[in-house]
Amino acid sequence: MSATPSAEPSASSTVPPFDAGDPLGIDDLLTDEDRAVRDTVRRWTAERILPSIADWYERGELPGIRELARELGSIGALGMSLTGYGCAGASAVQYGLACLELEAADSGIRSLVSVQGSLAMYAIWRFGSEEQKQQWLPRMAAGEILGCFGLTEPDIGSDPGAMRTHAKRDGTDWVLSGRKMWITNGSVAGVAVVWARTDDGIRGFVVPTDAPGFSAPEIKHKWSLRASVTSELVMDEVRLPADAVLPGATGLRGPLGCLSHARYGIVWGSMGAARACFEAALDYAKTREQFGRPIGGFQLTQAKLADMAVELHKGILLAHHLGLRMDAGRLRPEQVSFGKLNNVREAIEICRTSRTILGANGISLEYPVMRHATNLESVLTYEGTVEMHQLVLGKALTGLDAFR
Repeated sequence: MSATPSAEPSASSTVPPFDAGDPLGIDDLLTDEDRAVRDTVRRWTAERILPSIADWYERGELPGIRELARELGSIGALGMSLTGYGCAGASAVQYGLACLELEAADSGIRSLVSVQGSLAMYAIWRFGSEEQKQQWLPRMAAGEILGCFGLTEPDIGSDPGAMRTHAKRDGTDWVLSGRKMWITNGSVAGVAVVWARTDDGIRGFVVPTDAPGFSAPEIKHKWSLRASVTSELVMDEVRLPADAVLPGATGLRGPLGCLSHARYGIVWGSMGAARACFEAALDYAKTREQFGRPIGGFQLTQAKLADMAVELHKGILLAHHLGLRMDAGRLRPEQVSFGKLNNVREAIEICRTSRTILGANGISLEYPVMRHATNLESVLTYEGTVEMHQLVLGKALTGLDAFR
């Protein structure tokens, strides 16, 4: 009969001690360069975002956004997974780690970077002409120009094929008219990538925001993503030259491909928001006393912390796995839906459970929990609602299309 193996490592074992911050040892999966990218973004958010974010959120504004954009450009965070044109050419995993750290500070900051790099810049990089790339991408990568991405419309969200924004030929020019809604960076952007219906199908247009007939009124009175710029785009017969159209994209494959790229960043970013809330709850549980001892010593609190840690680090493992698939050129849109559906739902649950541990203090902006929870309510539905991602997976699993 063999002896039962001991659960404890021997004195000579190379098994490291348990790390409450990295209980699964995920850091071991990262390269030195991965960790350097992560640590650079973490330091930047600690210096530039965390000291002020609660105040910005309470005031409902993001002051100095153009200066922040230039700083993000200087650390290579804008369009960082793209190659050439001043972009960093980072791996998908490194971009994901950056998104995690940015959203651990605030979802609005990660949205600024995602829309700039994964939507506006990616659309030009993937579908634009060489002239368009040369004109816009280097300055966008440096943060000198902010971009936005106009797809969603006031009455049309999950069904972009029904968009009403249209562009018509007038000689060699295009004339663009319509409205887009809930557009991050819209009021501060120097360039907008706008998708419109044409006689040749849905096309993308690169629109300088100083073009006559273009306006971008900012949306106020938000209770989520308050430390970000969200706008409506209004195009009133905006005249554009023939070369304003993105030549490489016809139909919905263009904008949906951009969204898939951006959703990948959300898979990582949502875990950043969850991590910030979990860490706040864990620290609080070890110091807040009730009935003569820290509440972290009670079984129910420990059960909550254990469950949150399991979902948090499972989510990070999922994000890392999808990042490796993207780097290998093997990531499918259905797999991105898998990640966004799971990770954002679990992140919200972690935030809500963290709030219960903090009790009444959980609603105070002295702690990050309620801010992240309300932000994630937007992240849950933008770039594909829960229901849309469920149907994407349902179709993939069954081969049956429930969208129609």
